[in-house]
Amino acid sequence: MHDRPEASSILLESAVTVFVNSVAGGGRASSCLSAIRRLFESFHVEAQFVMSNGAAELEASVRDVISQGQRVLIAMGGDGTFQALANAAFGADVVLGVLPVGGGNDFAAALGLPSDPLRAAQAIVRGHPRFVDLARVRTAEGRTRLYAGGGGIGLDAQAARYASDAYRWLPGRLRYIASALRALVGFVPIPVRVDFPQTDIPSWEARALLAAVLNSPTYGGGVRLAPEATIGDGWLDVVLIEDIGTLAVLRLLPRLMGSGEVRTSRVKRWRVKKVRFTTHRASAFHGDGELIGSTPLEIEVMPGAIQVLASAPR
Repeated sequence: MHDRPEASSILLESAVTVFVNSVAGGGRASSCLSAIRRLFESFHVEAQFVMSNGAAELEASVRDVISQGQRVLIAMGGDGTFQALANAAFGADVVLGVLPVGGGNDFAAALGLPSDPLRAAQAIVRGHPRFVDLARVRTAEGRTRLYAGGGGIGLDAQAARYASDAYRWLPGRLRYIASALRALVGFVPIPVRVDFPQTDIPSWEARALLAAVLNSPTYGGGVRLAPEATIGDGWLDVVLIEDIGTLAVLRLLPRLMGSGEVRTSRVKRWRVKKVRFTTHRASAFHGDGELIGSTPLEIEVMPGAIQVLASAPR
């Protein structure tokens, strides 16, 4: 019989706070919370679990425990839950983590964590901190917000509205695709100008189905919009899908449902440090599925912005 591997030293040396989003993934956290509590206990990791019902409540709780000297903070939820944790903790001397129980969980996937919350908990308990990038968006309203995975305007943002409301009960990629189909009804492509400040990359103007900026290779529960993106390279991947018509979108769906890949000649991609979106009319922007503000807006990479628990290298 093999001995259980020890927990990461930082988890043994520091008290751990797990912020549980009780509404993430349609309330998925409740079904695995007891098992995750037992897992931490079995590794002799001292953990307290703090329940929350939304981002504002969670962020207030995070700031409170940081003021008390807590150093290891874990979000139990989806990408939006981790976004709340990252914004509240940014700039503090802390190590963050994520237990994926949300609808998309793309940032957890980019960290190499299993999609099963209990297996993900095992991975981060044994794992080690690494520095990763975040994206910082400044919106027309003057709001500044960090996000971890992906965000965009156009069909994407409209789909985010449905994904966080009418279709939030659907799992992963199916939720994104169902939401995108609903958003297609009556959708009018957006004339957008994309500028790349402080570079010699020429501006691009197009009628866009969506324009997105990603730190992770996927979003929307595994849609591979930026296959080459990595969360620790100091770059952002800009993806613009030009207007391809409703029928062409529908033809893409079988591939999206299967491999998650977006393949069309009307996809434009750039890798940059900073990007600016301007539209004729104010257009909503989402980051990690959370509506943040509207255009015109600017997004830049924040290299090595946070430390996050990730799977130990093999």
